Amino acid sequence: MDFKVTDLVKNVVLAGIGAAAVTTEKAKDVADELVKKGSLTVEQGKVLNEELKHNIKETLDNKKKKDASVEELLSAMTPDQIDALKELLNKAAKPQDKEAKAEAPQDEEQKAEQKENTQDE
Repeated sequence: MDFKVTDLVKNVVLAGIGAAAVTTEKAKDVADELVKKGSLTVEQGKVLNEELKHNIKETLDNKKKKDASVEELLSAMTPDQIDALKELLNKAAKPQDKEAKAEAPQDEEQKAEQKENTQDE
């Protein structure tokens, strides 16, 4: 398995940004729903929405700082240290690969059963 640590870091950053974007949209939807139900006035809804945006921005800023520190750490590593890290990550991924392979035959068995059931009907 060819593994690039930089790809991992990039995917983590993108996942964090995506999660924050979805959270912002959902928070706005919740605030709008509360306004519709009369639980909040429009002004209270705007204040709540701004507060949520601020919290999400703060979370993203913290995430970016953490990601930058990971990148700094990786850039300071020697090639031997990077190889050792890759080896550890590959070992950690092996149990997941075994689980995926173990699940695959079950899927085939289920497909065969479904096929038999379809033919019987």
